[in-house]
This record gives sequence, C-alpha cells and structure tokens, in this order.
Amino acid sequence: MFTHLPDEKRASRTAATLLVLLALMLVLPSSVYAGKKKKLAPAKPEPVGPVYDPAKLDTTKLVWPEPPNIARIKWLNYYAGMKVDYTKAEKKKQKSSWMDRLAGSEQKDMQDVIKDFPFQMIGPTGIAVDSEGRVYVADPKVGAIFIFNTETRDVQLIRNGVEAKFGLINGLAMDDGDRLFVSDGKFRRVLVFDKDHHSIGIVNDGMVDPNGIALDKENRFLYVVDTQQDQVLVYDADSYKLLRRIGTSGKNHWLTDAGNFAAPHSVAVDADGNVYVTDTMNNRVEIFDAEGKFISQFGKHCDGPGCFARPKGIAVDADAHIWVVDQMLDAVQIFNREGQLLAYMGGHGNGPGTFAAAIGIAIDKDNRVFVTDQYPGRMQMFRYVTDAEAAAEKKKQEAEAEAKAGNSAAQKPAEVKGSTQAKAQNAAQK
Repeated sequence: MFTHLPDEKRASRTAATLLVLLALMLVLPSSVYAGKKKKLAPAKPEPVGPVYDPAKLDTTKLVWPEPPNIARIKWLNYYAGMKVDYTKAEKKKQKSSWMDRLAGSEQKDMQDVIKDFPFQMIGPTGIAVDSEGRVYVADPKVGAIFIFNTETRDVQLIRNGVEAKFGLINGLAMDDGDRLFVSDGKFRRVLVFDKDHHSIGIVNDGMVDPNGIALDKENRFLYVVDTQQDQVLVYDADSYKLLRRIGTSGKNHWLTDAGNFAAPHSVAVDADGNVYVTDTMNNRVEIFDAEGKFISQFGKHCDGPGCFARPKGIAVDADAHIWVVDQMLDAVQIFNREGQLLAYMGGHGNGPGTFAAAIGIAIDKDNRVFVTDQYPGRMQMFRYVTDAEAAAEKKKQEAEAEAKAGNSAAQKPAEVKGSTQAKAQNAAQK
C-alpha cells in the first residue's frame, strides 16, 4: 500500500530534489554529467593491523624507556632467514613458451626455483650464541637450525635429513667449548654437536617431552625442562648421566605448590648456579639453587605490566636481572630476584620492538638480547645497557647539566655590565 503526499508536500519535495541535482552539477566535473565516461581510481583498501614504514622509522632512537630517561634497552636489528635472490625466478619465467607450458616444463622450472629458494624462518623457538658471537635459532616448522653472522647477515644451516635427523626441535644451549645441545620433543632426546656441527652424542635417559634447556658451565650441569612430566631433569653435561629431577611427575599439570610445576617451558642459570624456571600454567617463575632446592617464586596471572599470561622464554643478564618472555602478552619483562618489575617492552605487532607470539630469549656476553616470535617468523636483536653503563651515562648527563648551568650564570653579569655601559653612552650622546 502506497502513501500519497498532499500537493504542498509534493511540490516542496520536488523543489528540494531539483536543488540537489543542481548542486551535483556544480560540484561534479563536466565529463560526468555530459555523458562522457571517466575511469575512476579504485579505492584503496583500509589497512589491517599495525602498519609502519621501515624507511621512515629511525630505529637508532628506538629505546626503552623513552627519553628523557636513560635508555636501558636499544633495538638493533632483526633476522628472518637467508638472503633472497629473486632473479632466478625471473629468468625461469622469461624462457617459457606455449610448447613448454603444454609439455609441463614450466612447472618443472618453478619446482627447481622453489628447491633452490633460500630457507626462511617460520616458527623459531630456542636460541643460543657461540664464542664467536654467531647466533643459533631452532625452527621446528622448518626442521632446521639457523646460524646467523649478525655482522654480515650470512646464514648457515643444520638441516633435518642433511646434517642431522630432527623430529621436533625446541631448545638450544651452548657450552664454553661451543658444543651445541638441541632438545627434540618428538624423539625424546637432546642431541649434542661439536663446534663443527658434527653429531657427537645423545642424551635421552628418562625424557618424555624435552623443551627448554640450559647449561651450568661451572658445575657442568645440563638442565632439561620436560613439559609433559612437569619436571626439570638434571644431567652431567659431560657424561650425560641423569643426576636428579626437580618437581613431581604424574599429576597432569595440576600441582600449584612451591617447588612443583604445571607445564613448565624454559630454564636459565645465573653466574652463581641458581636455576630459574618458567612455570607456564601456574604463571610464575620458580628459583632453585644448584642442588635443586627451592628458594623462591614470583608472578601472578593478569594482563598488565608485571603480570604473566603464558610465560615461556627466560634468561638472566650480567646484573642478575631476570628477563621473561610472555607469549600471550607479547611482552618482554625484566624483574629482580624479589619479583619487582624493572622494565617492560613489547606489545602485539610486527614492527621493531613489538611481538607476535614471542617465545624464546637469550643474552650473550656482549649484553646483546635475542628474542624470537612466530608471526612473522623472525629473531629481533637488542642491546642491554648494564647498571654500570647506565650509572656512567647518568653521571655524564649531570656533569653536562652543571657545566651548562655554570656557563649561563657566568654570562649574566657580563650581559648586565654591557647593558649599563650602553645606557651611559646613550646618556652622554644626548
């Protein structure tokens, strides 16, 4: 059923319509209402997620905390895999013909390109650094260990089916002789490689699901986190003999009391031999001495700074600060032994200093900090400014501020004196 308008309202609406059409004719270009077709540019899609332009971002000034505070963490670089040479694919495409496509040779050419394509990280996890500063990154999705020269960006590989046999690699650790220890969850073992990346040993006594690993170089202990068993297994790093276990097994991640775990993930050792474990499902860090005795714990479940949602990677710096990577919060947080939050960085994103499913962390002797995240698969490199360096920088800034204040005070009498002389000269001239 239609509604009929009164004549007055119909006339008013007709006039309004004519005014709108007239306004459009004045605004639109003549080619539109003259019948000439003009191709309009397609609308740009709205950006999805965080967007940044690396060319416009000055990463040399990317620090935490921000100025005027003294920087304690500096962003340096990121690594995603081997260098990509796209010219191979272009050359293959240029020599294609209709007969090649009919015979299927074009598909074979592309298979050759894919075969020769450089390895790129997809889901990097554990990290280790050797005595020469080369960084080792385990990627279970690729089935390879990437070895980065951080200066030249050259990459070597330890590949499944070529240099080694891997199932599901996770944690990495390096001893003072550059022996590399690699945990493998599928084959329930830890593989040992020499400095030339040759397999020289296997540790597998009592393991079910080996994950994060760490080495006590002084006491010669190898710590292996077994996530499924809710335990940390302690081995002799040279004989590979199982020495003891920390935690209670067989409770299906339900234990919450001190000294026990619920799906632990990673482990770290400080200079005094103390052991730090991320107890993931309990959202805490537990600390033990070199003999495996419980010392203390910290952490709580929440979603802000100082909180844990899914703590994974852990490392200890030169000042005995504890660095914890939280995969759900995509944050790296720094604590003291008492669990007091000292610094916080990160957040969800794919730009420098942000993370997407962050998981692994390592700190080397040069105070470089390495963090892996999953999406995109990459490793970011930071520089930790130590307590001594920060104190020296603060002292320098204070000295510069005092010198500047002294110069300003010395200039004021001269300015006043000059002003008085100028006034006297003007009076004499008058």
